[in-house]
Parts: sequence; structure tokens; C-alpha cells
Amino acid sequence: MPGLAERVNSLKASSTVAFAARAKELARQGVDVISMTAGEPDFLPPEHVLEAAREALRLGLTKYTATEGTAELREAVAAKFKRENGLTYAPDQVLVSNGGKQTLYNAFMSVIEPGDEVVMVAPYWVSYPAQVQLAGGVPVVVTARAEDGFVPDLADVRAAITPRTKVLLINSPSNPTGAVFPPELVRGFAELAEEHDLWLFSDDLYEHLVYDGKFTTAAAYVPHRTLVVHGASKGYALTGWRIGFGAGPKPLIAAMNRLQGQSTSGANSLAQHATVAALNEVEKTAAFQAMTRAAYRERRDVLVTGLNRLGLSTPLPAGAFYVMTDTTAIDPDEERAAIKLLDEARVAVVPGTDFLAPGKVRMSYATSLEQVREALQRIEALLG
Repeated sequence: MPGLAERVNSLKASSTVAFAARAKELARQGVDVISMTAGEPDFLPPEHVLEAAREALRLGLTKYTATEGTAELREAVAAKFKRENGLTYAPDQVLVSNGGKQTLYNAFMSVIEPGDEVVMVAPYWVSYPAQVQLAGGVPVVVTARAEDGFVPDLADVRAAITPRTKVLLINSPSNPTGAVFPPELVRGFAELAEEHDLWLFSDDLYEHLVYDGKFTTAAAYVPHRTLVVHGASKGYALTGWRIGFGAGPKPLIAAMNRLQGQSTSGANSLAQHATVAALNEVEKTAAFQAMTRAAYRERRDVLVTGLNRLGLSTPLPAGAFYVMTDTTAIDPDEERAAIKLLDEARVAVVPGTDFLAPGKVRMSYATSLEQVREALQRIEALLG
């Protein structure tokens, strides 16, 4: 049969998905596996959001929506940014997509020409370099060190900028490290973007999961060149509902909307209606977020203390719900270490290979405290 496109042939599958699928298959076979792979809250969505989804069904809101999202949701997104971040966006500066991942993909496809460079910090989310390459761009990596809590040095970011640089990408709180960039560092990114006339893409999906320090969005400094990537998945426990949104300069949002109109069109109508409730019923949502944040913090503290006690060096993350753990004591190769943890300890993790984190694995503590403690006991047994 005819061949496949080289851009797909060279595209790596997500190791996160692969290890999560392997863990699910073992569980399906009756194997007792503790999965610490997925970046997915283990909480059900808030009841008022579930009720809004039921209401959408009763109202018959089952038809296509506008490609850019319903007017009600775009207004709710703009109100959220004004209320929580002090950012002013008109509804036509907001685009609703099928998850935060599509928002970012639309953005890269809208601004990158072949050979353009995107500066990103490693360890990074596995889809960043893949999306840049699909758009014809070149990922340029700045490495953040574990001993610095995976917070990069701004001088290294500056040194990575070349005449071909088109985008600076910032992700704080970070997937996969949980690092939260201090306000002065975020401001430094913004100043570099202004100095070199660059786009600044700010992945803020984990905004509501900060335990230490303060969340700062890059759009607070240079809104005219910043795209905020956000969504309902992490802070609102709506992962499977697939609602992401972006906000930024009107020409960029318009271009992203044209692209989306020729690919997926609008997002799920029922989920959009439910997300309006998540954003607008502020007190109920804030109580839910405070509850989940407290639970994650407790799990984080137990997990990090336990891993360090076992000799697996693990910096304390300030946000998100991940840790990056040095597993060279299990095996110098992170993929073999991840396989050993799954096959022998029955603890599923994601090797750091695709995060550009050699010798480390990512563990998600978006699971119960009991499972976290049991995972530590199994790892201790593996280590002998």
C-alpha cells in the first residue's frame, strides 16, 4: 500500500500513554497494580458541575456549537481571567478547544514556519517537542537541574535564543516536575520575549495546584504577545470532558480558530455548559479546589519523604501532582527502572526518557493516600 508521511513515521508514541496502558492491561488481568502514571485527578468533579451537565441534557443542548466555543463559556473564561489573574480579555480573545493539548497544538500550527525555534525547559511535557516538530519547528532545550528544584536559570534561557527563535514556552506549575517558577523568573521570560520580539506561550493548566510559593502567569507582564493555555482538566477534575481554552491577542486567537474550524470544529456542547458552572459558581468551585489541594499536599509530603528515606532522591515539588524521582539505585537506565518497578513491585510509573530526564521517573500522586503508602512499601521491598 502507499507509504505514510514522514512527519508521522518519525513521531514517537507517548510513553505516558504506553505505561498507563500496560498498567491497565495488568489490572484487567487481575494483577494488583498501583498506577502512578496518569496526570489525572482521582476526584469526581464537583457536584454542581455534574448537575450542570444533567441540566444540559434536560435542556437539549446536544447540537454543534460555534467553533470558538459557546458565548457563555467564552464569557465565563474571560471573567475567570479577570477575577483570578487581573487579565482583561474580550470574548473574541478566547478560544475553546478539545482540551488544553489542542489549544497548544493550534497555537504552534498558527505561528511556526519551517525551521523556527521554540525554547522550552526540560524536563518537559512529552507533547511539547512533538507538537513543535509536527508544525515544522525545532525544539531548543534549556535544562533545569534537580538540585535547583527544576527551576531554570534565566541566563540559560537567554543563551538559547537565536535569530530563528519564534516562541518561548513556559509551564508553571510544571508537568512533569511540579516546579513553580517564582514571579521574578516569569517576569524575566516576559522581558526576553519583549526584547527579542517573540511569542510567549504560558501553559497554566496547573494554576490551582500550588502548595508553596505563588502562581504567576506570564500574561500579567506582556499580554500583547502571550497566549495563556488553560482548561478544565486539572483544577476542576474534568479530564475526560475535554475542555481546554486559550486566551491571547485577537489575531492569534482568530488564526487558531480558523485552524480548528478545519480540523475538529467546536468542543463538546454538554461539557461546555458544565464548565460554565465550574467557572461561574465561584464559592462552590473554590471549596472543591481547596479540598483537593489539601489532599494532594498531604500525599506529596508522604511520598517525597518516603522516597528520600529509601535513597531515591526526590525534590519537593511546589505544585501540580507529580514528583521526579532519581531511580538509578533501581537501575541506571530509567526505562529499565520503570519496567522493574512495574513487573516486580507492581508500581506503574513513567520513565523520564521522553521528558528528557535521564535516570529519573515521574510519579503521579493523583491517587489515594493509602495507595501512596502502599507504593512506598512495595518500592522498599524491591530495594531490599
